[in-house]
Amino acid sequence: MKYQFPKLLLIAITFIFSQFSALAKPDTQDSNLYPSVKISTSMGDIVVELNRRKAPITVANFIEYVVNGDYNGTVFHRVIDGFIAQSGGYDKNYEELKKREPIFNESGNGLTNDRMTIAMARMNDPHSAARQFYFNLADNQNLDPGRNWGYCVFGIVLEGEAVVEAIAKVETNFNETFGAADVPVKQITINEMTLLPRP
Repeated sequence: MKYQFPKLLLIAITFIFSQFSALAKPDTQDSNLYPSVKISTSMGDIVVELNRRKAPITVANFIEYVVNGDYNGTVFHRVIDGFIAQSGGYDKNYEELKKREPIFNESGNGLTNDRMTIAMARMNDPHSAARQFYFNLADNQNLDPGRNWGYCVFGIVLEGEAVVEAIAKVETNFNETFGAADVPVKQITINEMTLLPRP
């Protein structure tokens, strides 16, 4: 009986610690197969539904950036009407932001680069996607996998299609600071991204 109190105390401490740990870590809705994220931009709000069933690695990676606030203050740095609108990697000064390890390319998941889908941007290395993403502004079949690796689609626009269309139509030019073409003349900023509550 004398050993019962320390054992109960240990259980209580473990429980309290687990509760504080749960509070410290944001809820990433790991069991939600179709989480939604609101993207509040300087041109309006966009809501995307993510597909964890088809792209579990990609969705988990994207949501981690979202809940950590890593996309807040980023800009759309590449907009090509009839092709894509890309964001997630640069701040207002066009400085590249810190990224985690690149993820496995899930482009063979059956989701295709159709208009108003959201997908991961990457370099030539098929498994180099990290934090940058893009909206498809048209049906971009050339970005789907074939004989080569494609670009992973992981969600679709649920609300705010008009906002995405407005972004597609902005004036772009070569930006000397960034050293690239197709940069919006007037910056389009992602003010905040929010993981929406489960339905």
